[in-house]
Amino acid sequence: MTPTATAGTRLVHTVDEVRAVVRQVRASGGTVALVPTMGYLHEGHMSLVDRARELADWVAMSIFVNPMQFGPKEDLARYPRDLERDLEMARGRGVDLVFAPEVGEMYPHGEPQVSVVPGALAERMEGAIRPGHFRGVLTVVAKLFGIFHPDVAIFGQKDFQQAALIRRMALDLDQGVRVEVAPIVREPDGLAMSSRNVYLSPEERERARALSRGLERGLALFSAGERDADVLRASLWNALSVPGVEPGYAEVVDPLTLEPVVQAAPGAVLLVAANVGRTRLIDNAVLP
Repeated sequence: MTPTATAGTRLVHTVDEVRAVVRQVRASGGTVALVPTMGYLHEGHMSLVDRARELADWVAMSIFVNPMQFGPKEDLARYPRDLERDLEMARGRGVDLVFAPEVGEMYPHGEPQVSVVPGALAERMEGAIRPGHFRGVLTVVAKLFGIFHPDVAIFGQKDFQQAALIRRMALDLDQGVRVEVAPIVREPDGLAMSSRNVYLSPEERERARALSRGLERGLALFSAGERDADVLRASLWNALSVPGVEPGYAEVVDPLTLEPVVQAAPGAVLLVAANVGRTRLIDNAVLP
């Protein structure tokens, strides 16, 4: 059964519907904020909605599990989905419109022949481990920007490399969208909120705390005066090198270029990634 929008939140499934509503908002002088998501919402997503509400008159959310950003051996088929639950959460936070298209609506002619190909910012970390991932991310975000023409779009810091690429795309392609990055929201145990956390067993969840613990150690070292980025990287690697955790990378990078730094300075970013069981997790922290 097709979910229906709850009171105060309009649910639409087509591009034409979105454009019609946005025209009405613009005609009344309203500003538009967009929160792109893949659904299975949690408090991290809701914090993006809260920030969007601060920055614009009208808040839209997209819910679309984008097949272009999943590799052939990744978790597209089992990615968690619950549109009824998502709509209830969106209503509770005052989202004005939810756009939940089918794959055929977003890609009516199959995978697009013209796509957004990222440059050097996508060649390391997630881009190296997941070839083609950021091409899929940037292409679908560019489509959403073209559909909504938002004044501002809100993304989460947890996907730091993704947010940096989207911000650069908006700048390089003159898309006229302000890209805002909101802070990470964490579970009480320190784990960064993620829709994929539902995959973790209780034992795996305990092991997954290695990521946030490693970042905490890195921040503590920096606060104590450590500036050698290699020392900070080694600390991150050591934190991830525990039974049941398969490290992916541990980096200290410049926030704009995402290139490794030699000397850590305020604003540099600690980034970690690991597989815990079958679940891939990422996390980061910005040096204060």
